[in-house]
Amino acid sequence: MAVETPAAATAAPRRPPRGPLRRPRFWRNGSETLAAWLFLLPSLAGFLVFTAGPVVAAGVISLLDWNLFSPPHFIGLDNFARLGPDTTFWSALGNTAYFTFVSVPLTLLVSLGLALLLNQGLRRMAVFRSLLLLPYATITVAVAFVWVWLYIPHDGLINAVLGAFGIDGPAWLISDDWAMPALILMSVWKSFGFGMVIFLAGLQAIPQQLYEAARVDGASPWRTFRAVTLPLLSPSVFFTVVTSIIGSFQVFDQALVMTDGGPGSTTTTLVMYIYRTGFQNYEQGYAAAQSMVLFAFIVVITAAQFLLQRRLVHYDI
Repeated sequence: MAVETPAAATAAPRRPPRGPLRRPRFWRNGSETLAAWLFLLPSLAGFLVFTAGPVVAAGVISLLDWNLFSPPHFIGLDNFARLGPDTTFWSALGNTAYFTFVSVPLTLLVSLGLALLLNQGLRRMAVFRSLLLLPYATITVAVAFVWVWLYIPHDGLINAVLGAFGIDGPAWLISDDWAMPALILMSVWKSFGFGMVIFLAGLQAIPQQLYEAARVDGASPWRTFRAVTLPLLSPSVFFTVVTSIIGSFQVFDQALVMTDGGPGSTTTTLVMYIYRTGFQNYEQGYAAAQSMVLFAFIVVITAAQFLLQRRLVHYDI
């Protein structure tokens, strides 16, 4: 008797294996991208609210006649036209340029010299570095009050030290010739710590093999500094110069506390003049026009530095 075998069930076709899900390029590393944006968001929000927003607002206000108490009136470019014959504005701009182009090179020299000294492998380098950084971490107004006492003509510490060497110290803060140098000296002492830390980090990143090769070739210390240290330190120098110039063009605190812009207007800086125009004379539109000119000067000088970067800055070791 024949046994019937059941027909083999037809096998269902197998589905081809699916490849990995392809996400949009922006979200391929979704978690990393999201984390990056979350970290950037506070800084980005702060930039938009406290930097970009005020710049745009100042540009709008510069076209208005507004004293904070009455409704603003649109006057176009009249506020900018007032800048031409305003001798106080140009004097303040000259004072600011004088302060910037003297204080910045001095600060760089002091910062670089101390960084080179600390890079020699001194014991307790962290302690010295912290002590030298303290002036930069101190509030500018507090430092300015201390330096006012140091600059007292007869009883101040600076003139007392000069008198010990037979030098008759000047009346620093009330002298037309010495008031601005006094502000510059105080500012150099206040800000050299920032550049020192930047330069020290750059020096420690230079490979020691390059110094060993220079010694083998018989290069002198000065030649080694010029051919090895300075080129490889140029990114740090560039960063410090850019940030120092931007900060110096906005000098305000020390001039307000130490001299109040005097004697006369010899230490009246541009930011101080903008402050007086806007919050003492209540000419908000004219003050905003001055601030836009200051903003333009900073942008032009910074852009010029970035154009020179290609020739002077070396990023490859």
